[in-house]
Amino acid sequence: MRRIIDKKMLARCRIRGKRIIRSRLSVLMSVFLITGGILALRLTYVQGVSHNRYMEMGKDQIEETQILYSPRGTIYDRNGNKLAFSVQLKSLYADPKMMEISPKQAAKLFAPVLKVPEADLVKKFSKDTHFVWLERVMDPEDCKAAEQLIDQHHLKGFGFIDESRRYYPNDEMLANVLGFVGRDDKGLDGLEMSLDKEIRGSKDKQILITDIRGVPILRSSMAPYMAPKGKSVYLTIDQNIQYFAERALDRAMGTTQAQSGLIIVMDPKTGAILAMASRPTYDPNNFNKAEPAQFRNKAVVDIYEPGSTFKPIVAATALSAGTYDTTRVWHDPGAIWANGHAVRNWDKQSYGDVRLVDILKFSINTGFAHIGLLTGGETLTSYAKAFGFGKPTGIELPGEGAGILFNPKKMRPLDVATMSIGQSIAVTPLQMVQAYSALANDGKMVKPHLISSIKNADGTDYYVAKPQIVSNPVDKKVADQVKDMMEKEISEGGGLKAQVPGYHMGGKTGTAQKLDTVHGGYLPNQYIASFCGFGPVEDPKAICLVVLDSPRGTYYGGQIAAPVFSEAMGQIMRYLGVPTYEDKAIHAVPVTEPAREMPELPSPNADTVVLPGFYGWSIRDTGEWLNKAGLRFRPEGSGFGISQSPGPGSTVKRGETVTVTFKGH
Repeated sequence: MRRIIDKKMLARCRIRGKRIIRSRLSVLMSVFLITGGILALRLTYVQGVSHNRYMEMGKDQIEETQILYSPRGTIYDRNGNKLAFSVQLKSLYADPKMMEISPKQAAKLFAPVLKVPEADLVKKFSKDTHFVWLERVMDPEDCKAAEQLIDQHHLKGFGFIDESRRYYPNDEMLANVLGFVGRDDKGLDGLEMSLDKEIRGSKDKQILITDIRGVPILRSSMAPYMAPKGKSVYLTIDQNIQYFAERALDRAMGTTQAQSGLIIVMDPKTGAILAMASRPTYDPNNFNKAEPAQFRNKAVVDIYEPGSTFKPIVAATALSAGTYDTTRVWHDPGAIWANGHAVRNWDKQSYGDVRLVDILKFSINTGFAHIGLLTGGETLTSYAKAFGFGKPTGIELPGEGAGILFNPKKMRPLDVATMSIGQSIAVTPLQMVQAYSALANDGKMVKPHLISSIKNADGTDYYVAKPQIVSNPVDKKVADQVKDMMEKEISEGGGLKAQVPGYHMGGKTGTAQKLDTVHGGYLPNQYIASFCGFGPVEDPKAICLVVLDSPRGTYYGGQIAAPVFSEAMGQIMRYLGVPTYEDKAIHAVPVTEPAREMPELPSPNADTVVLPGFYGWSIRDTGEWLNKAGLRFRPEGSGFGISQSPGPGSTVKRGETVTVTFKGH
């Protein structure tokens, strides 16, 4: 009986066990099915819906991207000489996490090569990062030394990246116009800044493939992806004329010990700026060593009282408005009173009976105050605006000044009198040059410009400048009358030292007290000496303005600024091949020079040039050959070549100066 009961209980237990097992298997299968379903859904989501996102996340973990820049476009002068260009150099970086030597050991090795303190390098090598710059755009010699160091010690965690560096082959020449380029190829001043959008190189992409620890394992076949090059710019600047202008200005800065100075040369018919320079200046190749004041382009940014250089504008205004004429005789009383103040001549003297030509020639303050009061403040201001004063010229440079004019409705008689002698108003040097273009160009005033053309990377034209007549303040008759008076200023009046042998020049001296821009009024015993003129008066080819700020000793414009004009314009006239009046008298009919077989020019890639003999060459042919050969030209005298330095057959480096002496007809 007991056995039967045990068998029944055992059977029941077995049945219950099977049920439990089946239940548990069902639960387990359900869990597996649910989990599998969830995983399948998740896999579908990851592989399908979020595929691209996870691919990008993966790439971010294994790819390191560096942004580089293709070279900036080259800046040339009007003859194709390079004024600014970029080259590809190497920059050194380190991956501190990949280095197999300590920061102290690495710093000790690289400090002599990089010429930096070891402590500075230790800080860089100790950073918790995969990338740190050691030196940007290295000099080739330093780069070679770093490469040898890495190879010699089998160093890991160091590498080079190609970057662009800007070079200015003429050093300080034209620095205040060109400006400079900072890190990351960004223009920070001058034309480099204003043209940054056009000439800045596009971005390049440098991709580095790394493992899970960030160690580079391979460079992608897509790196580096070279972006399009920047556009190239051709300026109106003539490198040789710039040299003549800067040399004359530097000599004056040395002899007068002026605080600062500037010179501008412009074509009065087209507005093309042929030369522009400011002092003090700097070397844009090492702009980080310069003071902020050296960056200032005074020719465009600064304002000053023009003094007597403004008087030709007043004379043209009075003649055009009909308030004065060239035949009127006026008796100078020695003082003109306005609002209880006397306007006197610089020497406190009376000049007696004078006509307008005498008033301008001898720069008679009382005469111009008298003319101004007859003309009136509203008319004077209206014509001043027509001559371009009171607003920027629009030249392609940053920070241009607008100048200061009176509100004509609030002008007192004293304001009218002082404005008539170039005081109590402020102009920029470039505005003065622009205004004189109307007097030199039959009454038509042109817009100054520095850009001749901009070309795409493939050589096609992106932009071509055209001369712009922006105003016609006076007619040809008035312009010619004033031009003739300005010629008398140089040949018979206060501008005798501005004479250029062989040419009839016209111009006006200027001497003015220096404005106190902080407290108002004038600075004691500080003056601005200037001279502005053009020539030859029969057919003006160039306008030249010279301004010397706070010279020591003699400060009259006719004594210290006029000689600078004479030196610069003499060289410019000969360089441009403008015949002297003696040449015109000798050659009643044009003389055709026999065709000359020019020596072959050196290869554009050559670093040196073998000089031919320039005996018997004209200035124009000599300058053309030297320009194309990448050399500077310094002509002496006029006529045809008789000697040169360095001599024929000499080997010179590109960019060097060749002096050629000319004589005869």
